[in-house]
Amino acid sequence: MPHLSTISALSTRIGGGSGLLTAWVGMSDPMIAGQLALEDFDAITIDMQHGANDLASVRQGILNVTLGGKPSIVRIPVNDFSCASRALDFGAAGVIAPMINSKADAEAFVSFMKFPPIGQRSWGPTIAVGLTGQTLDEYLAKGNAMSVAIAMIETREALAALDDILALDGIDAVFVGPSDLSIALSNGANVNPARPDVLDALEHVKQRAHAHKKAVCCFAPTPVLAKDLAKKGYDLMAIGTDFSQLRSGARAQIDIARGRS
Repeated sequence: MPHLSTISALSTRIGGGSGLLTAWVGMSDPMIAGQLALEDFDAITIDMQHGANDLASVRQGILNVTLGGKPSIVRIPVNDFSCASRALDFGAAGVIAPMINSKADAEAFVSFMKFPPIGQRSWGPTIAVGLTGQTLDEYLAKGNAMSVAIAMIETREALAALDDILALDGIDAVFVGPSDLSIALSNGANVNPARPDVLDALEHVKQRAHAHKKAVCCFAPTPVLAKDLAKKGYDLMAIGTDFSQLRSGARAQIDIARGRS
């Protein structure tokens, strides 16, 4: 059965303060991504940068998530833009690129994300075409609109270049990494995503993104922060990680079993 609506759901739903929620999967067993797709998330993000995922687990994870009826997002390693094209070929709906610190970085990212005339993405979406049920010509015509290019904003340099990055045709959204941003803004003194200067930066990025009619996303270490960001008009939030959810779930059940709660 074609999954065009599943894969294109990210591009059609994100934006306008949509408040979508994504799971964040660092474990490399594709079953984990597939199981989380059965929960009430709007998307599933598979992490290659800090997670244990490689191209094989990404490929199978995307298939499992698509079968679960959700769009997949893949966070690629720093500057490994070829992985962006591979993820899209596998059927990913979007790609997050970390450490996009300049217009040049964003242009390099877009070149692998979009077909001409916007970028220079190489042709080879064998799995994606099969999942969408489209003809090759249909996929070529719709591929750029379906493939959401998300640039991470997590340094002082990225904040300074924010408007240049957002103005670039082919960048569909930005994603704030609040932990890295907190380290950058404190000149390496501490990691604290809840610091006032980080929260001010989150508001600034949201305002600039929406001024450019682009979506704005953020990693939220806690569900409380995710709820707050949604109220403030953020379009997509990642809630914690599979690692943290596994451990917190285990602790909660152990506490009950041992009579501690």
